[in-house]
Amino acid sequence: MRIVLVDPSRAVQRIMKSMIEQGEHEVIPFSDGRQALDYIGSEKDVRALITSAELGRMSGIELCEASRGLAGTQRALYILLMSSNDDFHLIVKALDHGADDFIHKPPYPEELRARLRAADRFTSMQQELIRHASTDFLTGLMNRRAFFERAVEACREAETGRTFSTVLFDIDHFKRVNDEYGHEAGDRVLQAVAAEALSACTIAGRLGGEEFCLIVRSDMIDATEVANELRRAIEALRFGPDRQIAITSSFGVAEWEPGDTIDQVLRRADVALYEAKRSGRNRVVASDTFAVTKDHDTWRNIARVGKSRAQ
Repeated sequence: MRIVLVDPSRAVQRIMKSMIEQGEHEVIPFSDGRQALDYIGSEKDVRALITSAELGRMSGIELCEASRGLAGTQRALYILLMSSNDDFHLIVKALDHGADDFIHKPPYPEELRARLRAADRFTSMQQELIRHASTDFLTGLMNRRAFFERAVEACREAETGRTFSTVLFDIDHFKRVNDEYGHEAGDRVLQAVAAEALSACTIAGRLGGEEFCLIVRSDMIDATEVANELRRAIEALRFGPDRQIAITSSFGVAEWEPGDTIDQVLRRADVALYEAKRSGRNRVVASDTFAVTKDHDTWRNIARVGKSRAQ
């Protein structure tokens, strides 16, 4: 388990680092709370924070609160505050501001290691729960909720200058696969398409049924090329004992524009996907290359009804 240790004393850091490493943990020591917070934010595999209550420009209580806010609900982080002051109100305040546990400073080595074993168990279970809550059980991609949370983050990051594009796609005539070859074959198709999507882009989600979406950290030109490469990879897939099942997919691409919400970006990608379907399927359409018609809403409503019946 990777642990961040924060204490203003180098001597205390050395002593505690030695104690903790005997439990086969990795320890990263800091004297400054803000530096420790920056590290926790950048290193997602940090699973525990041990901080002294008495720090410099940022108190241990403030570090507990900031670290808890940084972890949010999508990251397992166990926070332990230590202090030579056993004041009841300090303990209550620490727990109310994000700490999971409190230990006297200096700690007894066996007690510290036992508490860290408990932290290891707790964060391991928490990580598993987070994984189940955010992962589509069939394909292993992000589920709809997790994908939209990540997409909202992408919009916030885009406001600072890091643009992105969305690639929305689905499998052409997927219902025929289920009807002609059975749902087991349909599941294998979805899993194979998901694997291709994940190899094309690390931020990939299954939005429902046979519909998927990617967030590509580039402009529309590059995102369109990513979509075309994925389209060709999916077209080359074969399924069934005689490899008689072949599939294609249609794609809509839209680039984030200043002021966009994720719903607005995906709306343009969805309209582009409709145009790809309308103009022949098995193709990629960028959202700035055609005129928008009112037919999209009718198509989308019909598609939703069809998917709900197929699921």
